[in-house]
Parts: sequence; C-alpha cells; structure tokens
Amino acid sequence: MAAKAGTKPKGDAVSKPDLATIGGLVLAFGGILGGLVLEGGSIKDVSQVTAAMIVIGGTLGAVMVTTPMSVLAGAAKKLPQVFLSREQSAEAAIEELIGYATKARKSGIVSLEQEVMGIPDPFLQKALNLAIDGMELKELRKMMELEIGLEEQRAEEEAKVYEAAGGYSPTIGIIGAVLGLIQVMKHLENIEEVGKGIAVAFVATVYGVGLANIFFLPAGNKLKARTRRTILLRELALEGVAGIVEGLNPKLIRSKLEAYAREEAGKAAGRKQAGKEPQAAPAKS
Repeated sequence: MAAKAGTKPKGDAVSKPDLATIGGLVLAFGGILGGLVLEGGSIKDVSQVTAAMIVIGGTLGAVMVTTPMSVLAGAAKKLPQVFLSREQSAEAAIEELIGYATKARKSGIVSLEQEVMGIPDPFLQKALNLAIDGMELKELRKMMELEIGLEEQRAEEEAKVYEAAGGYSPTIGIIGAVLGLIQVMKHLENIEEVGKGIAVAFVATVYGVGLANIFFLPAGNKLKARTRRTILLRELALEGVAGIVEGLNPKLIRSKLEAYAREEAGKAAGRKQAGKEPQAAPAKS
C-alpha cells in the first residue's frame, strides 16, 4: 500500500546530530584555547578579524578557482552531512526488502506497484520500478550499477573540495603572516610595537593550519565515510531487488543480504577497537 498522508514513509532515515563531529570540534578548540590560557595567554591574542578574513577569503577563493561551480555547489549542500547523520541501518533496509520480497512471492512483483510510490529512497524506488516494468535482470543490474558508480564519483569529487581547502588554508595563513610582518617592518623605530605586531602577524598562520587540520581535512574524510556507507546500502538494495526479480525465497534473500549487515558491524567494531588497542605484553626475560 502507498504511504498514507501524514505518516513517515517506511525506511525513511531520521536526521540526528553527529556527536562525533560536534564533540570533536568542541574538544579540539577547547584543548587549543585551554592550553593557550594555561600558558598565560589570552583568547584575545588569537581573536584577529583581519587574519580570519585573509585565511577564509583566500582559501575559498583558491577553492573556487580550482573547482567547477557545479561540484562546488554540491559540496556546499553536503556540509550539513558533516554535522548531521541521516543514515538507514543495514538491518532496517534488509527488513524493508524482505517485506517487499514476501509480498512479491505471494502476489507477484506487480503487486508492489502501489507500494513503491511511498518509498523515500529514489534509488530503491527506481530499481523496483524497473523490476515491475519487466526489465531483464542483467540490464537492470547494469543500469543501477552505473548509477552507483556515478553517485560514488560525484560524492568523491565533493569531498575533495574540503580536502583542497585543507591544502590551501595553511599556505594562505603564511601569506597572512607575511602581510602582517610587512606592516611590522614599517615601524621598526618602536621596538615594543614590533614585538606585538609579530605576534599578531602569526595569528593568520594559526588560523590556516587550525582550519585545515581541525575542520577542512576531517570534513572531507567524514563525507568520504558517508559515501562508503551510502554505497554499501545501494549495493544491498540492488542485491535485494535482484533476489525479488529472480523469485528467490525471502529467507534466501535475507541470508544473502545479512553479509552486508555483518560487514557494517565489522567496520564499526574495527573503528571501536582501533580506539582502544591493548598494549603489548612485556617480553619475558
């Protein structure tokens, strides 16, 4: 049945804050600024609007020169994905596909025609529509695998925009520092002001290196991780639809698709294990 008005479509993922991103940024900035204060410095020492303007403006300008506007616009739209997680679990996707497989086995694949209209995932909706229309499985696979490849390529290009920004911003920070030193050199007669001016000049370098390593490069890697997760779910959906087209028993389809869930669980366990590797036992004498 089609999804009723006012109800959440089956399989729709819910957006929630990415606590890893938010917590990481808070920890990074808190650690840096906290260390500055403990060393006897002040947050005002690194609060330089001019330095921020040089680094952010110069970095964005360099990225715009490097990147086509269509890719740049796509990367800007992906920015919320760094802070928000909107992903369906593999287990939920499997249950959804098994529901379609069970109905198709009992009443025929054409019985899914009305239900497909309520599927929020355009990839799964397109694959099932092609199956309902009677497209041969070989051609269906070829078409949907091409779509997966193009989506992966586009997402990789958008993630590289942030990596490019991470490459440019430290250099732009150095340019900002040099510009500040030029101004300092104009007033060498006042040695006290020279010392303060040099300190202010290097703030641009701090901004450039900090933005690259705390935000731009991690954001690019986060988007790549999101892409890998999305591609995994796309492949899972395609295998499920292929099983439906072949008329396989839903139990057999489930056993095939559970490999994707195990892969997802294995990667998650690997990430957790990487964060708490046990120390090697001391060698016995």
